[in-house]
Amino acid sequence: MKLTILIPCFNEKKTIKRLIHKVEKINIKKQVIIIDDGSNDGTVKILKKIKKKNIQIKFNKINKGKGAAIKSSLNLIKGDLVLIQDADLEYNPNDYYKLIKPFLNKKNHVVYGSRVLNKKRYSINKSIIKNFRVLGNHLLTIASNFFNNQKLTDAHTCYKLMRKKLFLSLKLRENGFAFCPEVTTKISNLNYKIIEIPISYKGRDIKDGKKIKLIDAFKALNAIIKYKFFL
Repeated sequence: MKLTILIPCFNEKKTIKRLIHKVEKINIKKQVIIIDDGSNDGTVKILKKIKKKNIQIKFNKINKGKGAAIKSSLNLIKGDLVLIQDADLEYNPNDYYKLIKPFLNKKNHVVYGSRVLNKKRYSINKSIIKNFRVLGNHLLTIASNFFNNQKLTDAHTCYKLMRKKLFLSLKLRENGFAFCPEVTTKISNLNYKIIEIPISYKGRDIKDGKKIKLIDAFKALNAIIKYKFFL
C-alpha cells in the first residue's frame, strides 16, 4: 500500500525542515504533499529550496486555515491510504508503521493515533495551562462520543489515517481546525469503525507556535452538531 502524507503548513520555519527529514526517513512507500497556507515568517523561502521527487509542495497565497489547506490538495492524492501530519514536531512520524498495520486487514478503513490511550491523562509535572488543554480535549472527545455514538479516547488527534476512497467521499467543507470533528462525525454517519492506536506526543505552547485557541473548541462543538443533525 502507498501512503499519501498531507502536511498543511502555516508559519513553521522552526520545524518544517526537521519534520520533512523525519518523514523522509520512514521506510514505506509514500507520497508527501506539503501545503503552505500563506506563511509569512520565512517558511515559503525554506520550502522553495526543497527539490525532491517524492515531495510535492503547493503554495496557497492566502491563509485560510488547516482544513482549507487540506481541501486544496485533494486532487493530488495518489496513495491508497491518506494521513494528516502537522508541520510541527508534536507528532512523531515513527508512529506511521503501527498506524498502517491495521490496514493489512481489508475490513479496516479508519485508524486514529491516540495521544492518551494507555497513558495517564493528567500529570502533576505539567503546567496548569497544559492541563486545561488536556481537559478541554477530553471534554470535546466526550461530546464527540456522545453525539456520534463512539468510544474514542482522542477524537481530535491530528493523526487520522484512512483509505483514500473513504477520505475523498467525506467531501470536506470546514476551512479551519473544525475540519477535524467534521471528519469524525461524517465517519460516524457512514457507520465506519475507528481503530485507535497509542502514539507518542510532545505538545507545545502558544509561545512555541501553537495555533489552536479557545474559540476553536466552540467551533469544534458546533461542527459536531452541524454535521450530525443538519448536513
